[in-house]
Amino acid sequence: MGTSGAKRGELRIYLGAAPGVGKTFAMLGEAHRRLERGTDLVAAVVETHGRRRTADLLDGIEVIPPHYIEYRGATFPELDVPAVLKRRPEVVLVDELAHTNTPGSRNPKRWQDIEELLDAGITVITTVNVQHLESLNDVVTGITGIEQQEKVPDEVVRAADQIELVDITPEALRRRLSHGNVYAPDRIDAALSNYFRRGNLTALRELALLWLADQVDAALAKYRSDNNITDTWEARERVVVAVTGGPESETLVRRASRIAAKASAELMVVHVVRGDGLTGVSAPEMGRIRDLATSLGASLHTVVGEDVPAALLDFARDVNATQLVIGTSRRSRWARIFEEGIGAAVVQDSGRIDVHMVTHDQARRGSGWANAGLWQHDAASWVAAVVVPSAICAVATLALDPFLGIGGESALMFIGVLAVALLGGVVPAALSAVLSGMLLNYFLVTPRHTFTISEPDSALTIVVLLLVAVAVAALVDGAAKRAREARRAAQEAELLALFAGSVLRGANLTALLERVREVYSQRAVTLLRRGADGPTVSACVGDNPCTDLDGSDTAIEVGDDEFWLLLAGRRLTTRDRRVLGAVAMQAASLVRQRELSEEASQAAAIAHADELRRSLLSAVSHDLRTPLAAAKAAVSSLRSGDVGFSPEDTAELLATIEESVDQLTALVGNLLDSSRLAAGVIRPALQRVYLEEVVQRALLGISRGTTGFGRGELDRVKVEVNDAVAMADSGLLERVLANLIDNALRYASDAPVRVTAGRVGDRVLIAVADEGPGVPRGAEEQLFAPFQRLGDANTGSGVGLGLSVARGFVEAMGGTISAGDTPGGGLTVEIDLAAPPKDLR
Repeated sequence: MGTSGAKRGELRIYLGAAPGVGKTFAMLGEAHRRLERGTDLVAAVVETHGRRRTADLLDGIEVIPPHYIEYRGATFPELDVPAVLKRRPEVVLVDELAHTNTPGSRNPKRWQDIEELLDAGITVITTVNVQHLESLNDVVTGITGIEQQEKVPDEVVRAADQIELVDITPEALRRRLSHGNVYAPDRIDAALSNYFRRGNLTALRELALLWLADQVDAALAKYRSDNNITDTWEARERVVVAVTGGPESETLVRRASRIAAKASAELMVVHVVRGDGLTGVSAPEMGRIRDLATSLGASLHTVVGEDVPAALLDFARDVNATQLVIGTSRRSRWARIFEEGIGAAVVQDSGRIDVHMVTHDQARRGSGWANAGLWQHDAASWVAAVVVPSAICAVATLALDPFLGIGGESALMFIGVLAVALLGGVVPAALSAVLSGMLLNYFLVTPRHTFTISEPDSALTIVVLLLVAVAVAALVDGAAKRAREARRAAQEAELLALFAGSVLRGANLTALLERVREVYSQRAVTLLRRGADGPTVSACVGDNPCTDLDGSDTAIEVGDDEFWLLLAGRRLTTRDRRVLGAVAMQAASLVRQRELSEEASQAAAIAHADELRRSLLSAVSHDLRTPLAAAKAAVSSLRSGDVGFSPEDTAELLATIEESVDQLTALVGNLLDSSRLAAGVIRPALQRVYLEEVVQRALLGISRGTTGFGRGELDRVKVEVNDAVAMADSGLLERVLANLIDNALRYASDAPVRVTAGRVGDRVLIAVADEGPGVPRGAEEQLFAPFQRLGDANTGSGVGLGLSVARGFVEAMGGTISAGDTPGGGLTVEIDLAAPPKDLR
């Protein structure tokens, strides 16, 4: 084990997509390069698999001989960890990270051996294939039809300082295989037609690339977050497609999917809900887009923003997107005179993000004025208030004056005023009416070129123009106001449907708050609960979430003043607060629903306990009577005066009584332990425990206890825990190990039982392995169920509570216990407990 204060060694892994791609060859190539630089390097395990070119690379490298272990009449070479620690090189080569060590080795797994070397400050270079990764094991089994027995936890590989992918094309690997460079000639045909089929190799290659890309992406995201980097880094392609919910949206999403597929990029669909409600979309339309996005492997996001181009670009930069797909404008050419449009604004401000403008059938079909902003309407009204009367007056004076009288010219002015009034705005309409009357009076009414009103009709015309303009403009403004209110209501309904849909689709409280944070572009969102003991945080998302009302930028109160939704970021409008009030009620409902679920779980636990009681009565009915009946019969026989027993017969009857009482003692002990666990009264006192001492006490307890195992039986137990130390309750751990060893001795016949232990990071793994019949595949979890003997009809050995009690004790100490196969046959039970801090070792 490493010494206190020693610098941990570096771990470098060559990750292969399949066997035979050249991992070991690449590892040896690096070894020679390091030796040329003067590095102190040795090879501890190098598996050449009989490949001559690989074996040739071992020349010139110091090799530490393996440690040979006898197992079932054969000898197996394993990594000699003590020899490497004694030699203490700078770098050591250890092939096949996922290898399972032969029973009797220092650790159950080779990656645990490597952890010891790293703790000692030695840099390790190793290899592993993608099919051995724990998270991909079931996927590889589904692809190849071959279950991998040797697995390595993903976190072990992720913790490596460097991971290098070793990969060749499936065709090249199959050629290498057919040339005899991977397997012996008698295995080539079988390998090519089974595991090494072209489809299998292609799938494994893609798995390796995707797994490694995820690790690189996670490391990049962490680095950008740690260094507050917001600029787009084109390290991995991400495509964002903006949709309006209109008919063209599906076309855009499919086009963006093709763009993303060509670059193997992640695809995200974003819908911007404008604060003024001008871009409302119905739930069925968004439902179709959501279904399409899901079928294409894309994620759907919604954000709120008054400025659509800015909201789109902000979202794209937040997710580090490299490409943005938007549709060409649906607005008319005339409408684009007053505003450049979303597409042009996005292109102008996109910076390093590539923008794709996709044409569609709906381009330029929309109404320009329907989608124009309020300031555009106002500007047009003011311009028209001056231009329209002036234009009509000029046409009437220069072209129509010889043909029209004052009535016709007044009618033209009326039409112009109505046109201006229809654009909206009472003040522009009044200006247009006054200006029309003045122009009519100055240029077209006698006496001309003077503002003198000689006829009452002229004054009446100006008044009527003013009244009509104001009345029509007021009607138009009222209709526009109601339309805006309807659009805002539609926007609120859309957002409420979005959040309600998230809850209905199974989103938990954290997911709902994350959706709120994303939609409103907030830094953090917190659900605060105010109780008798003060405020408590029910859930929070984002960076530096606020934990009190004073620290929030926006605070939304739920009706009963018990819950508050706190947001940190830009301040929100009153309309936003109305929507968030409903969302806060949904969040509070989720908290209450969770509490009700916990209460239901407690009720279910009570029902389960009642079921256990019934099972207990059924299970112990025979197990209590059998030893009692045997003891009763033996005692009655000894007390009988009719029969004279020899000393041998008397000793046998006494042994029967003792064995029966021992069985009863074991049964009562397990029942008491089970009831203590069910009642939750066990409070372990965790402290540093030396496993060697605990195992020996457990063996002593077995020899003195209820099982009847003698010294000869206990000699089958091989203890190899070295100086391992765990954080545990000494008494509880002793009971656990006693139960496990007793179980292994009982079912492993005359085979040896091995107890091993080792430290892995901040955990300690303890394994009890036997070479008995094992358990059926998939039945490992059933071992730990109460009253479970997996079909064993011999009830004389107990009611099946031993392993159930063991699991309860281990979990009470903050650990886990699991069962698996022993290599070569048998059962291995592994206990995972916390290790003491290294500075205390």
